[in-house]
Amino acid sequence: MATIREIAEMAGVSVTTVSRVLNFDDTLNVQDETKRRVFEVADRLEYRIKDRKKRKKKLKLGIFCSYSPEEELEDTFYLSLRIAAEKKIEREGFQKIQIGREICPEDAAKIDGIICLGTFSESTVQKIRDLDRPAVFIDAKGDQELFDSVVVNLTHSVKKVLDYLVEEGHERIAFIGGSDIDSDGKELEDARMPIYCSYMEKKGFLHEDYIRIGGFTSKYGYQLGKELLALKERPTAIFCANDSLAVGCYKAIQEAGLQIPEDISVVGFNDSSMAKYLVPPLTTVHIPMNFMGERAVEVLSERISTNRETSMCIAVSARLVIRESVSKVKQKTEIRIDRGR
Repeated sequence: MATIREIAEMAGVSVTTVSRVLNFDDTLNVQDETKRRVFEVADRLEYRIKDRKKRKKKLKLGIFCSYSPEEELEDTFYLSLRIAAEKKIEREGFQKIQIGREICPEDAAKIDGIICLGTFSESTVQKIRDLDRPAVFIDAKGDQELFDSVVVNLTHSVKKVLDYLVEEGHERIAFIGGSDIDSDGKELEDARMPIYCSYMEKKGFLHEDYIRIGGFTSKYGYQLGKELLALKERPTAIFCANDSLAVGCYKAIQEAGLQIPEDISVVGFNDSSMAKYLVPPLTTVHIPMNFMGERAVEVLSERISTNRETSMCIAVSARLVIRESVSKVKQKTEIRIDRGR
Protein backbone atom coordinates (compact mmCIF):
# COMPACT_ATOMS: atom_id res chain seq x y z
CA MET A 1 0.00 0.00 0.00
CA ALA A 2 1.22 3.51 -0.78
CA THR A 3 2.70 5.63 1.98
CA ILE A 4 2.31 9.30 2.84
CA ARG A 5 5.95 9.84 1.84
CA GLU A 6 5.29 8.47 -1.66
CA ILE A 7 2.27 10.74 -2.04
CA ALA A 8 4.35 13.72 -0.87
CA GLU A 9 7.08 13.00 -3.44
CA MET A 10 4.60 12.66 -6.32
CA ALA A 11 2.56 15.72 -5.29
CA GLY A 12 5.66 17.83 -4.66
CA VAL A 13 4.73 18.78 -1.09
CA SER A 14 5.93 17.88 2.40
CA VAL A 15 4.88 14.78 4.34
CA THR A 16 3.26 17.04 6.97
CA THR A 17 1.15 18.79 4.33
CA VAL A 18 -0.08 15.46 2.96
CA SER A 19 -1.00 14.23 6.43
CA ARG A 20 -2.92 17.41 7.29
CA VAL A 21 -4.72 17.51 3.93
CA LEU A 22 -5.84 13.88 4.14
CA ASN A 23 -7.05 14.42 7.72
CA PHE A 24 -9.06 17.50 6.74
CA ASP A 25 -7.15 19.88 9.00
CA ASP A 26 -9.17 23.13 8.85
CA THR A 27 -6.21 25.14 10.17
CA LEU A 28 -3.97 24.24 7.22
CA ASN A 29 -3.31 27.25 5.01
CA VAL A 30 -2.58 25.93 1.51
CA GLN A 31 -4.10 26.62 -1.88
CA ASP A 32 -7.05 24.55 -3.08
CA GLU A 33 -4.96 23.45 -6.04
CA THR A 34 -2.42 21.86 -3.66
CA LYS A 35 -5.16 20.01 -1.80
CA ARG A 36 -6.67 18.79 -5.06
CA ARG A 37 -3.27 17.49 -6.22
CA VAL A 38 -2.74 15.59 -2.94
CA PHE A 39 -6.16 13.96 -3.15
CA GLU A 40 -5.64 12.99 -6.82
CA VAL A 41 -2.27 11.35 -6.09
CA ALA A 42 -3.67 9.55 -3.04
CA ASP A 43 -6.56 8.26 -5.11
CA ARG A 44 -4.27 7.15 -7.95
CA LEU A 45 -2.09 5.23 -5.49
CA GLU A 46 -5.21 3.81 -3.79
CA TYR A 47 -4.08 5.20 -0.46
CA ARG A 48 -6.42 4.55 2.47
CA ILE A 49 -6.26 6.17 5.89
CA LYS A 50 -6.83 3.77 8.75
CA ASP A 51 -9.67 4.85 11.03
CA ARG A 52 -10.01 8.07 9.10
CA LYS A 53 -12.03 10.53 11.15
CA LYS A 54 -14.78 12.35 9.39
CA ARG A 55 -14.42 16.07 9.33
CA LYS A 56 -16.59 17.60 12.02
CA LYS A 57 -18.12 20.93 11.20
CA LYS A 58 -17.56 23.57 13.85
CA LEU A 59 -21.16 24.50 14.51
CA LYS A 60 -22.12 27.97 15.65
CA LEU A 61 -24.82 27.58 18.28
CA GLY A 62 -26.71 30.57 19.60
CA ILE A 63 -27.90 30.79 23.21
CA PHE A 64 -30.98 32.90 23.82
CA CYS A 65 -32.17 33.64 27.36
CA SER A 66 -35.50 35.34 27.98
CA TYR A 67 -34.46 36.60 31.41
CA SER A 68 -31.97 39.21 32.59
CA PRO A 69 -28.65 38.43 34.35
CA GLU A 70 -30.20 39.79 37.56
CA GLU A 71 -33.16 37.43 37.29
CA GLU A 72 -30.80 34.56 36.58
CA LEU A 73 -29.01 35.15 39.89
CA GLU A 74 -32.25 35.40 41.88
CA ASP A 75 -33.32 31.93 40.73
CA THR A 76 -30.26 29.90 39.73
CA PHE A 77 -32.22 27.18 37.91
CA TYR A 78 -31.70 28.73 34.48
CA LEU A 79 -28.14 29.70 35.38
CA SER A 80 -27.33 26.02 35.94
CA LEU A 81 -28.99 24.99 32.67
CA ARG A 82 -27.11 27.65 30.72
CA ILE A 83 -23.73 26.74 32.19
CA ALA A 84 -24.33 23.04 31.44
CA ALA A 85 -25.16 23.84 27.80
CA GLU A 86 -22.16 26.15 27.41
CA LYS A 87 -19.75 23.56 28.82
CA LYS A 88 -21.11 20.94 26.41
CA ILE A 89 -20.73 23.34 23.49
CA GLU A 90 -17.10 23.94 24.48
CA ARG A 91 -16.35 20.21 24.88
CA GLU A 92 -17.77 19.46 21.44
CA GLY A 93 -15.59 22.12 19.86
CA PHE A 94 -18.56 24.19 18.74
CA GLN A 95 -18.75 27.97 18.87
CA LYS A 96 -21.12 29.69 21.29
CA ILE A 97 -22.92 32.79 20.05
CA GLN A 98 -24.75 34.84 22.68
CA ILE A 99 -28.03 36.20 21.33
CA GLY A 100 -29.29 39.46 22.82
CA ARG A 101 -32.62 39.63 24.63
CA GLU A 102 -34.16 41.08 21.48
CA ILE A 103 -33.91 38.63 18.57
CA CYS A 104 -33.41 40.23 15.18
CA PRO A 105 -33.30 38.79 11.64
CA GLU A 106 -29.55 39.50 11.44
CA ASP A 107 -28.98 36.83 14.11
CA ALA A 108 -29.76 34.12 11.54
CA ALA A 109 -26.52 34.80 9.67
CA LYS A 110 -24.48 34.22 12.84
CA ILE A 111 -25.77 30.79 13.83
CA ASP A 112 -26.49 27.26 12.65
CA GLY A 113 -29.00 26.65 15.44
CA ILE A 114 -30.29 28.17 18.66
CA ILE A 115 -30.79 27.00 22.25
CA CYS A 116 -33.64 28.79 24.04
CA LEU A 117 -33.86 29.12 27.83
CA GLY A 118 -36.63 30.71 29.86
CA THR A 119 -40.27 31.55 29.18
CA PHE A 120 -41.37 32.71 25.76
CA SER A 121 -44.34 34.69 24.47
CA GLU A 122 -45.98 33.87 21.18
CA SER A 123 -44.42 36.94 19.54
CA THR A 124 -40.94 35.83 20.67
CA VAL A 125 -41.54 32.29 19.39
CA GLN A 126 -42.53 33.84 16.05
CA LYS A 127 -39.21 35.70 15.90
CA ILE A 128 -37.43 32.41 16.50
CA ARG A 129 -39.45 30.85 13.66
CA ASP A 130 -38.44 33.74 11.41
CA LEU A 131 -34.76 32.92 11.92
CA ASP A 132 -35.39 29.73 9.92
CA ARG A 133 -32.86 27.80 11.98
CA PRO A 134 -33.19 24.61 14.05
CA ALA A 135 -33.98 25.36 17.70
CA VAL A 136 -34.27 23.48 20.95
CA PHE A 137 -36.09 24.79 24.02
CA ILE A 138 -35.01 23.84 27.54
CA ASP A 139 -37.79 23.75 30.17
CA ALA A 140 -40.19 25.17 27.58
CA LYS A 141 -41.81 23.90 24.39
CA GLY A 142 -42.08 26.79 21.95
CA ASP A 143 -43.59 25.53 18.69
CA GLN A 144 -43.83 21.77 19.25
CA GLU A 145 -44.38 21.01 15.56
CA LEU A 146 -41.27 22.89 14.52
CA PHE A 147 -38.79 22.81 17.42
CA ASP A 148 -37.31 20.23 19.77
CA SER A 149 -37.54 20.57 23.54
CA VAL A 150 -36.06 19.10 26.72
CA VAL A 151 -38.43 19.38 29.68
CA VAL A 152 -39.08 17.91 33.12
CA ASN A 153 -41.92 15.43 33.63
CA LEU A 154 -43.71 17.71 36.10
CA THR A 155 -46.74 15.48 36.61
CA HIS A 156 -44.60 12.62 37.84
CA SER A 157 -42.41 14.92 39.96
CA VAL A 158 -45.25 16.72 41.74
CA LYS A 159 -47.07 13.47 42.47
CA LYS A 160 -43.89 12.05 44.00
CA VAL A 161 -43.77 14.97 46.44
CA LEU A 162 -47.43 14.75 47.38
CA ASP A 163 -47.36 10.95 47.71
CA TYR A 164 -44.46 11.27 50.12
CA LEU A 165 -46.18 13.93 52.25
CA VAL A 166 -49.42 11.94 52.40
CA GLU A 167 -47.47 8.83 53.41
CA GLU A 168 -46.03 10.88 56.27
CA GLY A 169 -49.58 11.62 57.41
CA HIS A 170 -50.01 15.12 55.96
CA GLU A 171 -53.41 16.23 54.70
CA ARG A 172 -53.17 19.98 55.18
CA ILE A 173 -50.57 20.52 52.44
CA ALA A 174 -50.10 24.06 51.16
CA PHE A 175 -48.60 25.10 47.83
CA ILE A 176 -46.49 28.20 47.19
CA GLY A 177 -45.93 28.80 43.49
CA GLY A 178 -45.02 31.58 41.11
CA SER A 179 -46.26 33.14 37.93
CA ASP A 180 -44.55 35.05 35.13
CA ILE A 181 -45.65 37.76 32.72
CA ASP A 182 -44.34 37.18 29.21
CA SER A 183 -43.26 39.92 26.83
CA ASP A 184 -46.78 40.03 25.36
CA GLY A 185 -48.22 40.82 28.80
CA LYS A 186 -49.77 37.37 29.20
CA GLU A 187 -49.67 35.76 32.64
CA LEU A 188 -48.06 32.33 32.69
CA GLU A 189 -49.48 29.96 35.29
CA ASP A 190 -47.15 27.81 37.38
CA ALA A 191 -47.45 24.42 35.67
CA ARG A 192 -47.18 22.63 39.02
CA MET A 193 -50.31 24.24 40.45
CA PRO A 194 -52.99 22.40 38.39
CA ILE A 195 -51.19 19.10 39.08
CA TYR A 196 -51.24 19.89 42.80
CA CYS A 197 -54.91 20.91 42.70
CA SER A 198 -55.98 17.79 40.80
CA TYR A 199 -54.10 15.51 43.20
CA MET A 200 -55.41 17.19 46.35
CA GLU A 201 -58.97 17.28 45.04
CA LYS A 202 -58.93 13.54 44.35
CA LYS A 203 -57.71 12.94 47.90
CA GLY A 204 -60.35 15.27 49.34
CA PHE A 205 -57.64 17.51 50.82
CA LEU A 206 -57.93 20.58 48.59
CA HIS A 207 -58.34 23.95 50.38
CA GLU A 208 -58.14 27.15 48.35
CA ASP A 209 -56.67 29.03 51.33
CA TYR A 210 -53.60 26.81 51.12
CA ILE A 211 -52.71 27.96 47.59
CA ARG A 212 -50.45 31.03 47.37
CA ILE A 213 -49.01 32.41 44.12
CA GLY A 214 -46.43 35.18 43.74
CA GLY A 215 -43.03 35.34 42.11
CA PHE A 216 -40.27 32.74 42.20
CA THR A 217 -37.81 34.51 44.53
CA SER A 218 -37.20 34.07 48.25
CA LYS A 219 -38.99 37.27 49.19
CA TYR A 220 -42.25 35.77 47.89
CA GLY A 221 -41.60 32.59 49.84
CA TYR A 222 -41.23 34.73 52.95
CA GLN A 223 -44.37 36.83 52.34
CA LEU A 224 -46.59 33.94 51.29
CA GLY A 225 -45.22 31.71 54.03
CA LYS A 226 -46.25 34.32 56.62
CA GLU A 227 -49.75 34.40 55.14
CA LEU A 228 -50.08 30.63 55.48
CA LEU A 229 -48.84 30.69 59.06
CA ALA A 230 -51.42 33.35 59.94
CA LEU A 231 -54.32 31.06 59.00
CA LYS A 232 -56.53 29.87 61.84
CA GLU A 233 -55.74 26.29 60.85
CA ARG A 234 -52.27 26.45 59.39
CA PRO A 235 -50.96 23.70 57.08
CA THR A 236 -48.76 20.93 58.41
CA ALA A 237 -46.62 20.96 55.26
CA ILE A 238 -45.71 23.49 52.56
CA PHE A 239 -44.69 22.46 49.04
CA CYS A 240 -42.69 25.22 47.31
CA ALA A 241 -42.34 25.45 43.53
CA ASN A 242 -38.59 26.05 43.82
CA ASP A 243 -35.86 26.13 46.44
CA SER A 244 -35.66 29.94 46.49
CA LEU A 245 -39.28 30.06 47.68
CA ALA A 246 -38.44 27.44 50.30
CA VAL A 247 -35.61 29.63 51.63
CA GLY A 248 -38.04 32.49 52.19
CA CYS A 249 -40.51 30.09 53.74
CA TYR A 250 -37.83 28.90 56.20
CA LYS A 251 -37.32 32.48 57.36
CA ALA A 252 -41.06 33.06 57.90
CA ILE A 253 -41.37 29.85 59.92
CA GLN A 254 -38.34 30.59 62.07
CA GLU A 255 -39.51 34.16 62.76
CA ALA A 256 -42.82 32.74 63.95
CA GLY A 257 -40.95 30.73 66.57
CA LEU A 258 -41.77 27.42 64.89
CA GLN A 259 -39.47 24.52 64.14
CA ILE A 260 -38.87 22.70 60.85
CA PRO A 261 -39.93 19.89 60.59
CA GLU A 262 -41.33 19.40 64.11
CA ASP A 263 -44.04 22.06 63.71
CA ILE A 264 -44.28 22.30 59.94
CA SER A 265 -42.65 20.43 57.03
CA VAL A 266 -41.24 22.07 53.90
CA VAL A 267 -40.42 20.62 50.46
CA GLY A 268 -38.68 22.49 47.65
CA PHE A 269 -38.11 21.90 43.95
CA ASN A 270 -34.96 21.94 41.74
CA ASP A 271 -32.36 20.77 44.32
CA SER A 272 -30.21 23.88 43.95
CA SER A 273 -26.74 23.94 45.48
CA MET A 274 -27.98 25.67 48.64
CA ALA A 275 -30.67 23.07 49.47
CA LYS A 276 -28.44 20.68 51.41
CA TYR A 277 -26.86 23.51 53.42
CA LEU A 278 -30.09 24.89 54.85
CA VAL A 279 -30.88 24.13 58.50
CA PRO A 280 -32.39 21.61 58.44
CA PRO A 281 -31.29 20.35 54.98
CA LEU A 282 -34.14 20.75 52.51
CA THR A 283 -36.11 17.84 51.09
CA THR A 284 -36.53 18.73 47.42
CA VAL A 285 -36.94 17.43 43.87
CA HIS A 286 -33.65 16.96 42.04
CA ILE A 287 -33.81 18.22 38.46
CA PRO A 288 -30.99 16.80 36.27
CA MET A 289 -29.98 20.24 35.03
CA ASN A 290 -26.58 19.16 33.69
CA PHE A 291 -28.20 16.35 31.72
CA MET A 292 -30.87 18.69 30.30
CA GLY A 293 -28.32 21.28 29.16
CA GLU A 294 -26.04 18.68 27.61
CA ARG A 295 -28.88 16.80 25.94
CA ALA A 296 -30.19 20.00 24.38
CA VAL A 297 -26.82 20.58 22.68
CA GLU A 298 -26.72 16.97 21.45
CA VAL A 299 -30.27 17.13 20.07
CA LEU A 300 -29.63 20.42 18.30
CA SER A 301 -26.33 19.36 16.73
CA GLU A 302 -27.86 16.07 15.59
CA ARG A 303 -30.78 17.86 13.97
CA ILE A 304 -28.47 20.26 12.16
CA SER A 305 -26.25 17.47 10.83
CA THR A 306 -29.08 15.13 9.76
CA ASN A 307 -31.65 17.73 8.65
CA ARG A 308 -34.24 15.85 10.71
CA GLU A 309 -37.72 17.22 10.02
CA THR A 310 -39.68 15.54 12.81
CA SER A 311 -39.55 17.42 16.11
CA MET A 312 -39.29 15.66 19.43
CA CYS A 313 -39.89 16.46 23.08
CA ILE A 314 -37.66 14.76 25.65
CA ALA A 315 -39.31 14.58 29.08
CA VAL A 316 -36.72 13.76 31.73
CA SER A 317 -37.56 12.26 35.10
CA ALA A 318 -36.75 13.93 38.40
CA ARG A 319 -36.22 12.28 41.75
CA LEU A 320 -37.25 13.21 45.25
CA VAL A 321 -34.25 13.83 47.52
CA ILE A 322 -35.32 13.18 51.11
CA ARG A 323 -33.34 15.14 53.68
CA GLU A 324 -34.50 16.50 57.04
CA SER A 325 -37.22 19.10 56.42
CA VAL A 326 -40.18 16.68 56.56
CA SER A 327 -41.48 14.71 59.53
CA LYS A 328 -44.52 12.59 60.22
CA VAL A 329 -47.63 14.37 61.43
CA LYS A 330 -47.94 14.24 65.19
CA GLN A 331 -51.06 12.34 66.16
CA LYS A 332 -53.06 14.09 68.84
CA THR A 333 -53.62 11.84 71.84
CA GLU A 334 -57.05 11.88 73.35
CA ILE A 335 -57.09 12.21 77.16
CA ARG A 336 -59.93 10.27 78.76
CA ILE A 337 -61.11 10.83 82.32
CA ASP A 338 -62.65 7.88 84.08
CA ARG A 339 -65.35 9.55 86.19
CA GLY A 340 -66.23 6.29 87.87
CA ARG A 341 -63.21 6.56 90.15
